[in-house]
Amino acid sequence: MTERSPRIEEVAVEFRQSSKVAGVSYEIRGPVIEHARALEAAGHSILRLNIGNPAPFGFEVPPDILAKLVEGIGQAHGYSDSKGIPEAREAVARRYTDAGLTDVSADDVYLGNGVSEVVSMAIQTLLEDGDEVLIPAPDFPLWTAVTTLAGGRPVHYLCDEGAGWLPDLDDIAAKVTSRTRAIVIINPNNPTGAVYPRDLLEGMLDIARRNNLMVMADEIYDRILYDGAVHHHAAALAPDLLCLTFNGLSKAYRVAGFRSGWLLVTGPRQHARNYLEGLTTLAGTRLCPNVPGQHALVAALGSRQDVGDLVLPGGRLRAQRDVTWERLNEIPGVSCVKPQGSLYAFPRLDPAVHRIHDDEKFVLDLLRREKIQVVQGTGFNWPAPDHFRIVTLPPADDLDAAIVRIGRFLAGYRQ
Repeated sequence: MTERSPRIEEVAVEFRQSSKVAGVSYEIRGPVIEHARALEAAGHSILRLNIGNPAPFGFEVPPDILAKLVEGIGQAHGYSDSKGIPEAREAVARRYTDAGLTDVSADDVYLGNGVSEVVSMAIQTLLEDGDEVLIPAPDFPLWTAVTTLAGGRPVHYLCDEGAGWLPDLDDIAAKVTSRTRAIVIINPNNPTGAVYPRDLLEGMLDIARRNNLMVMADEIYDRILYDGAVHHHAAALAPDLLCLTFNGLSKAYRVAGFRSGWLLVTGPRQHARNYLEGLTTLAGTRLCPNVPGQHALVAALGSRQDVGDLVLPGGRLRAQRDVTWERLNEIPGVSCVKPQGSLYAFPRLDPAVHRIHDDEKFVLDLLRREKIQVVQGTGFNWPAPDHFRIVTLPPADDLDAAIVRIGRFLAGYRQ
């Protein structure tokens, strides 16, 4: 007889996410979106006011950008240089020299698969475990997420709603420690729509100067400005500081799906050679940015078909901003600072009127009842459950009707 092998006991092994990933949150595409998909699968129509994606709301690709993309597609099937094709990087550099920055060339530009990729590369290259990054609260949560994922510690400096959501310089200065490596400036701001005046920016940059901090300037909404607001490039105000400027085509040129973003390095690069070598290494590990999107970038930055007319009086984006702000402030117990830029509003729910202790539950209940999806304020690292963000991209009539429904929901809502 053949002796049988002893049976090996099967042991169920649970594979778990890394502790770094467990600390990452991105509520713009968080758990509530799964409920929205389930409702859509059940036949409901959901008004998605959670993501700044222009395409679903009728914003078409500018024709010359599309033509350049089609023209270049025959040469876009191979890898490009890891930093991006020279023509596209030259177009980015020219954008900033035209804006008055000096000592800028294509060598200072890294192209990315959207701004998100170059943000992640920049943070990962900089941080050791436990290093700190100053990030605004409320913030665009990608910054907090990638800092956490890189082993760093996001430290949130408060923006003052009573001062038009401008950052508090004293709070920033008080939060600098020996482990602080960088300060993030989101201007125009997402989610609040604040546009920072020059003197405030100079104060923030002076804090960076005194503490030898890298400046990371998220300026993706720099051309979406209302009411005569003026955007100032952080890099232009501080040529003596190492400044990384982030921008791309997704908002001003309405081509979010092309995933075409960039990072521009300015300032004393001789003191950052080692850092830039690391950044170039990371650029190489992803092989290259998507090449068709780079061809679109060349056309976009040589085009006049950005949002200029849309943000002027009578323009679509301006009208949508206006109706959002006006209607939100008409709801009892709701107040909203008027956005000066970007594509969002960040209204406040008066806790004395709307006793909400769990803003994710509020967002989920609104979705289930009214089929409208917004994002809770704590998803932007705001410390209290008393705000939410609404996207101002739908047509004005649709926004008007949606905000009436939000007001009706709030009138009878209790937690």
